[in-house]
Amino acid sequence: MGEFKVHRVRFFDYIPSAIRTMAFNSQTERLAVARADGAVEIFNFNDNFFQEKVIPGQDGRAIEALCWVGHRLFSAGLNGEITEYDLENLRPQYTVDAYGGPIWTISSNSQGTQLAVGCEDGTVKIFAILEERIQFQRNLNRHKGRIISLCWHPSSAQIAAGMTDMITIFDAETGHATRRLLVDRATGASKNKEVVVWSVGYLSDHTIISGDSAGKVQIWNGLTGTLVRTYLVTKWDVLVLSVSKDESSVIAGTSEGTVIQFQFISSTVDQHDKEWVRTRTFRNHSHDVSALAHTDTAVVSGGMDTQLVVRPLLDKVEKNTQESALRKIAFPHRSLVGCAKKAGLLLFQFPDRLELWKLGESEGHGKPGDRLPVKRKPEKLIELKRKGEDHICCSALSACGGWLAYSTVSNVRLYRIQYSNTISINKVSKLPKELRSVHQLCFSSDSSKLFASSCQSSVIVVAVSQQECRYLHTLKHKTGSRQPVHLLCASDDGKWLATANTDCEIHIYNLHKMKLHCMVPVYNSCPTTIAIHPVTNNLISVHADQQIFEFSLVQKEYTQWSRRLQTQGLLSLWLERDTPITHITFNPKNLDHIILHDTYMFCIIDQSLPFPELNAVLWNQMTLKSLPVSQRIGQSHAFKICKSFQHLMCVSLLEDLSLVVVERPLLDIMSQLPAPVRQKKFAT
Repeated sequence: MGEFKVHRVRFFDYIPSAIRTMAFNSQTERLAVARADGAVEIFNFNDNFFQEKVIPGQDGRAIEALCWVGHRLFSAGLNGEITEYDLENLRPQYTVDAYGGPIWTISSNSQGTQLAVGCEDGTVKIFAILEERIQFQRNLNRHKGRIISLCWHPSSAQIAAGMTDMITIFDAETGHATRRLLVDRATGASKNKEVVVWSVGYLSDHTIISGDSAGKVQIWNGLTGTLVRTYLVTKWDVLVLSVSKDESSVIAGTSEGTVIQFQFISSTVDQHDKEWVRTRTFRNHSHDVSALAHTDTAVVSGGMDTQLVVRPLLDKVEKNTQESALRKIAFPHRSLVGCAKKAGLLLFQFPDRLELWKLGESEGHGKPGDRLPVKRKPEKLIELKRKGEDHICCSALSACGGWLAYSTVSNVRLYRIQYSNTISINKVSKLPKELRSVHQLCFSSDSSKLFASSCQSSVIVVAVSQQECRYLHTLKHKTGSRQPVHLLCASDDGKWLATANTDCEIHIYNLHKMKLHCMVPVYNSCPTTIAIHPVTNNLISVHADQQIFEFSLVQKEYTQWSRRLQTQGLLSLWLERDTPITHITFNPKNLDHIILHDTYMFCIIDQSLPFPELNAVLWNQMTLKSLPVSQRIGQSHAFKICKSFQHLMCVSLLEDLSLVVVERPLLDIMSQLPAPVRQKKFAT
């Protein structure tokens, strides 16, 4: 596998933002997740739950609710505005003020022709969904108190709205309230406390299901306005409900971190009449569960603990398969760490700032596993705060450490960094007008060019020098895809540039001729990382389904190694991993070595060794050393993994052949979260 001196970095103080709300699109199998900082993430459930798009947040954009209408995504929040998102350019497309104060909830009718929003001033406002925009139609009858939750009946004729102490049913056509359902307050000391109906569901048979701040899930008959059943599920709040597509199951999220499932089934074997029965309790969160989605086969939940949890329903999937495994998505599926290999610098990207660190130095040598004494500690050189309200969406650091660039949805900024006795950073004032808003940034290996992915998968090429920053060319492909480029990679010799977009397309450009060279055959899973070998100029791509390909840029075809790998197949333990590979680097000392990593391990693939058998075990290298020699020889195959480091944000190789491993232990993140609600436990 090889031995490396390792810089073990744990000073990247990354804290994910809490999950505020989510919405699932059953047509496209996409999940939209809104964070507390205003960012929106899109996960593709058809492609191994890959986070294919991120729309950066903005100061003051507090999203309370999301809603899909076909392929269009809308949000509403406490700033009183409804926003539609441009999912091709990863930015808000437009906003409309509802003029009702903060908006607590948003929902569309089943036909996708109208949006309803619940406002602070007690009104439910209806907007017509047009081809390019939305347009205000009317207000339903105003009520005292804010509208916290609402849901359309599948017929689009009625709307159920949750408020303080009551649920009101509106006629969607006339705007009049047809029924008011009074919600019981809690007993005992909390009897005088108002009850907030946090969430409502409205079923085809006119059953209404509500969750409230008194910890109750209640079943109502919407036709008669009577209460059918009450379930007290927690001493705290029931924050969110989600109904399955066939209306046979409902899930409820609580402040205790539990998710409770109710099913419409017969309570006894002989009974033919069905009723709502509490069936399961899931405990996968430490804090509030404020967001839920009920897919055909799983319960998806998120909240204050920042993790997205996909819990398969074992009666809907085949047991003991990859599909039945619990998934916790705790980290972004993209790199937030930049590494200047020649200068030994690290760039950490936060939503509001960038941090530039110089790695420390050690002295002496040791045997594997030893900790070397530190001669010079790591040093934070620069903390660069962004300008404006928009959060940083991407950043890049040149290999020499002399250039730094970042982008928001509104502008790009480029800085020149100089090192002498003191460090100085100077903003490049005049940038080409073509560099307005970009999705990804990347410097060439010699730091003479900056590549920026722009709209319609195009790439802007800019020359950077001490004297000026000059626009050179815009590289365009010929497929007509309008999806954003999420991966950029330049070859070390400065001849090739590879791009990957969320249509699963990988394009190769010749930078000497400034034109498209070829397109890699489209594979039906999105690339999660790409890299060009510094000597062979072969492109390595790893995809969301964990498949690995090697493509020769010169021959314009897959290499023999790649063909052999696909013929034999990857071992099952590799394919069953649930976090994507997010970075690839190469070992210049051994050209057969490919170094790649996901969240829980890094792996060195030795192209000179045979592939492992499909049922082989992926041994941790330190464990493998403790085995007898005879067993060790039997495990001599191409995939060498190391699990000594956990929750990896970056693994990269510096020019001096030392390895940089950036870790972010999950326990460190959890320790900085607010305290959860106190729960009485046995013997405490």
